[in-house]
Amino acid sequence: MAIRPQVRLALIAAAVAGLHAPAFAMDLSQAYRDALANDAVVASARAQLEAVREKVAQTRAGLLPGVNAVSSVNRQLSDSNVARTREFTSQNYSLQLSYPLYRLQNVETWEQSKVQVSIAETQLQAAQQDLMVRVAQAYFDVLTAQDSLATIGAQKRAISEQLASAKRNFEVGTATITDQQEAQARYDLALAQEVVAKNDSDTKRAALALLIGRPVPALNMLRADAVLDRPGSNMESEWTDAARKNNLTVQQATLAAEIARREIDKQRYGHRPTLDLVGNVGHVRSSTAQFIGVNVNVASVGLQFSMPVFAGGAIDARVREAVALQTKSQSDLENARRQADQAARSLFLGVSNGLAQVGALRAAEKSSQLALDSNLLGYQVGVRINIDVLNAQQQLFTTRRDLSKARYDVLLNGLRLKASVGELGEEDLAKASALMQPAQGR
Repeated sequence: MAIRPQVRLALIAAAVAGLHAPAFAMDLSQAYRDALANDAVVASARAQLEAVREKVAQTRAGLLPGVNAVSSVNRQLSDSNVARTREFTSQNYSLQLSYPLYRLQNVETWEQSKVQVSIAETQLQAAQQDLMVRVAQAYFDVLTAQDSLATIGAQKRAISEQLASAKRNFEVGTATITDQQEAQARYDLALAQEVVAKNDSDTKRAALALLIGRPVPALNMLRADAVLDRPGSNMESEWTDAARKNNLTVQQATLAAEIARREIDKQRYGHRPTLDLVGNVGHVRSSTAQFIGVNVNVASVGLQFSMPVFAGGAIDARVREAVALQTKSQSDLENARRQADQAARSLFLGVSNGLAQVGALRAAEKSSQLALDSNLLGYQVGVRINIDVLNAQQQLFTTRRDLSKARYDVLLNGLRLKASVGELGEEDLAKASALMQPAQGR
């Protein structure tokens, strides 16, 4: 079927538009999703959780009935002084039942396995939050390196213009050779800094590519008008209190202390009796030489009681060991709480100081721009020398570089602060992504 000219033109236009359309930039949320599908640490934690969940079924089996089928076939020879030699086959088939009615140690083992599942779930959650922080760190490192490279490029262009101006002024006799040499030295230094910045940018991109499992595409940049703020409460005490309760390491230590407490009871139950319901159904053929060819069916059911009397002191020793380990778990828990408290406090101060630094650097950027404009004007009218302009340029571009890094540090420390209280989630990455947009002209 022939394609109408209008349709053909529309298809060609669409194809051309597709060739020239910019590729979609990756945001922080997409980077995390890619890393989540690729990260070995999270995959290991997930597999560990699946394995620990199977422990629950294994330990619960100690509370359920067990049935064994037993079979034996024996060829026997009987020779005595009162009977002739006999040779026959003896067969025995039976089903044996055992149902624990009272085994407190098995109950505690089952309860401990359920707590171990909670620990594995917390470990998986911690691995996912750690991955979020690692991806954010790598993502912001790339953006910081790109901003630094762009800043050095802009600085190099500004110095190049100043160098050209110094050469012209020297040729007409309105400036000394010193102005030209100073500009040349700054330009050469900018070239060297650009090489270092380019290498740093490539290194940071390689680190992010390793996390997400593919080459790094264009990344969304933080908007110039993005408003940065704390991720939650402005009260330091609220963050530290939350960290002492909800930090994922604290949660794991709390659960480990619960297992240690149950271990004491489990070992003490070693002094307790056990009671099982037992049963047996069997069939026996030709069991003795006197009854060759006789078939016997047997069945029994009853209770089996066992009471430990003396175990050489092993039970008491295991109880003392469990008590010591429970004391250790309480100390580990307190240490985890203190570390979580300190981490949350440090990160809260980092966010607060970072916000103050961003505000100060914004003001410094404006002042530096005004200073550069004044020096350029003064240089043109002859009241400023070339080194003054170069120093003003250096100050402006250094301030811009520091401002860029400070803004990303605030975002990263905010995510780390949420992680310190166990509350970091994909919605926090989405909020950070909402502050960004595709880079213009890159």
